[in-house]
This record gives sequence, structure tokens and C-alpha cells, in this order.
Amino acid sequence: MKPIFTKRSSPNTGLFVCVFASLALLACEQQSLLTPFRDLLTSVVYPLQQLVSSPTQGIKKLGEAFSSHAGLLAENEELRREHLLLSAKLSKFAALEQENLRLRGLLDTSFKLGEQVMIAELLAVNLVPYEHVVVVNKGSRFGVYPGQPVMDAHGVVGQVLRVNPQSSEIILITDPNHAIPVQVNRNGLRTIAQGTGQIDKLSLPFLSSNADIQPGDVLVTSGMGGVFPQGYPVATVVAANGEGNAFAKFAAAPVAKLDRNRELLLVWNKPDPIPRVPDQVSSPKDSTTSHAAK
Repeated sequence: MKPIFTKRSSPNTGLFVCVFASLALLACEQQSLLTPFRDLLTSVVYPLQQLVSSPTQGIKKLGEAFSSHAGLLAENEELRREHLLLSAKLSKFAALEQENLRLRGLLDTSFKLGEQVMIAELLAVNLVPYEHVVVVNKGSRFGVYPGQPVMDAHGVVGQVLRVNPQSSEIILITDPNHAIPVQVNRNGLRTIAQGTGQIDKLSLPFLSSNADIQPGDVLVTSGMGGVFPQGYPVATVVAANGEGNAFAKFAAAPVAKLDRNRELLLVWNKPDPIPRVPDQVSSPKDSTTSHAAK
């Protein structure tokens, strides 16, 4: 009969076998004998490792995709806002650049004129067919007076019509009620340039048909009347039609940019200096304080 319980090997034998196998493996490792088997085992196990880790990697990549998409949307929105802000600043810089060019042109003109001048900014414009009037932000407290010549960087704009303490109304040379004495710069021929109610046209109604005037001739102020000093550019002759008429019909275009100016030059053609802007009226307490400070 076979025994029910067989006699097992002693633990020492198993330990000896494990120690011997470990030593054998270490020796094989030192001699690189297990490298082919390791490579083969790695090749066999690698697909299984990828299969096991694929769900985790898939979830991670999906999360990264959603995170990247949200980040790109936020970055795109931020760039769009920055672009809008920079575009607004760029347009403002362009406007400031043009204003700087205009002011430099006015400053250059003031040096060429040799008279005392003051820069005024437009507050309102009224360019209806029967009235060409603009309002500027300089008035009597700055020494502005009725009849004062007004220019821009190119030529004569008009003259002061009415004066208020803080502002002034300027009638343009194209106003139907305005006339200015001029002369042809080429030959000195004197005449009158009258407004037509059109912002780009002046008429010369008092020239005979045989007058020596040609398209392209420059008209300058003649100095007659004592309002405008002599030699300021006014207009350029653009058309002449006098055949068969006692008086020719000449038209001229103003050289000043009447419909584009934002700043104008107020010119003092008198020897008197520009009056100093009066100080604000102060209280007795303020006067006492200022005298004490002195």
C-alpha cells in the first residue's frame, strides 16, 4: 500500500538549490549569457505591456487634448483682445502722427511769416452754402480781435468775424459774403477774390477779358485794405472763360485746406505784441497769500 503522506525534502535542500541557482544566474549575467533570452522575453512581453498601459495612456492623452484645446481657446481669446487693443493704440498713434505733422507745418509757417502767431483749435464748423464759418478756441482774453487774419500751413483761411472771451468765429475766404484783395504773383495784376459758397472755389469777377492771367497763376494778398499783409498765398487760378464778354469768368482754388484743418494760425500783423492772458481773479485772501509768498 502506498502511504497517505509522503516524506517531503528538507528545507535545507530547497535553500541549497535556490542559492546554487542564484549563483549560476549571477555567473551567467557576468558572462552575458542571458542577454539573448532577456531580449526575446522583452520582445514577447512588450505588446502585453502596451496593451495593459493603453487605457491609462489613452485617458491621459485625451485629458491633455482637452486641456490643450481649452488652453488654445483661452490663448486665442487673449491674443484677440491684445490685437484689438494694439489696433486701437495704433490708430491713435496714426492720428497723433498726423496731428504732429500738421503742427510742425504750422510751426514752420509761423517762422516763414515773421509775424506773431498763435495756434487755435477748431471747435465747430458751419459750411452751409450761404455761410462758411468756423469756431476756434481762442477769444478776446487771448488778444484775438475782429478782422484778424487767419492762416494754415498752406495759405490764407479767412479772418476773424466775431470775438467772444473764450472763442472766436472765423469767416472763410469761400464765404459768399467775403472778398479779399489779391494780386497775381507772376505779374502783379491786382483784383478781388470773392467767395462762391463752394469750399474749393473762388471767383475773380472784376477782371476784363484781356487780363493777363492764366491757369496755374498763384494769387497772393496784395496788402490793400490793411487787413491781410502783403504776400500771403490765397489761391491758384484753375479756369478762365472770357471770350466775347466784357468781363472774364475766372475761377481759383484756395491753397488752404479749408475742409481738413483742425488747427489754424491767428496772425498779428500789427506791431503791438500779443496781449498777455489775464490771470484769474483771485480773492483778497489769495492776494494776501501771494504777497506774503513774494
